[in-house]
Amino acid sequence: MADTQKQDLNSLLTQKMIDSRTILIYGGIDQDLAKEVSSQLLLLSSLSDEPITIFINSQGGHVEAGDTIHDMIKFVKPTVKVVGTGWVASAGITIFLAADKKHRYSLPNTRFMIHQPAGGVQGQSTEIQIEANEIVKMRERINRLIAKATGQTYEKVAEDTDRNFWLSATEAKDYGIVHSIIDSSSKIK
Repeated sequence: MADTQKQDLNSLLTQKMIDSRTILIYGGIDQDLAKEVSSQLLLLSSLSDEPITIFINSQGGHVEAGDTIHDMIKFVKPTVKVVGTGWVASAGITIFLAADKKHRYSLPNTRFMIHQPAGGVQGQSTEIQIEANEIVKMRERINRLIAKATGQTYEKVAEDTDRNFWLSATEAKDYGIVHSIIDSSSKIK
């Protein structure tokens, strides 16, 4: 495919995504993705108050980048609906849980995973201690966010996130992460 055709296709795709008020979050969560998704949310919010739909398939990534997207979903005026597909893990869960519970959907074969944040710290012992304390604070904050969004107790979430905790779409629905498992776009209400 020639470069001009690729550019035309990308322009068409971008316009169709804007027209359908749809955002895709695929892959690792990082600062670049946070900037891109924030920009898209703000753009769509400035165009209309009609709902926005986000499709997410992510293994997670940078905690604060996930926090940025989570907060922006809550910040914009339009209702944001989130659809999990593939897998939604780690910082992807933080993003997924930003939508009101009634607007959290999953495709049937999506897997979900919650766990405690990890850090790779190097340096002097005092620096390592500071980072360890920050990771503990981050873990408590994320566990409280999960507990509030799912209706689980903080103690249950803290126990479940001690290790990788995988859930099928049905298990995620039972846990309170997902509201509805859908197999058609017509089922997004």
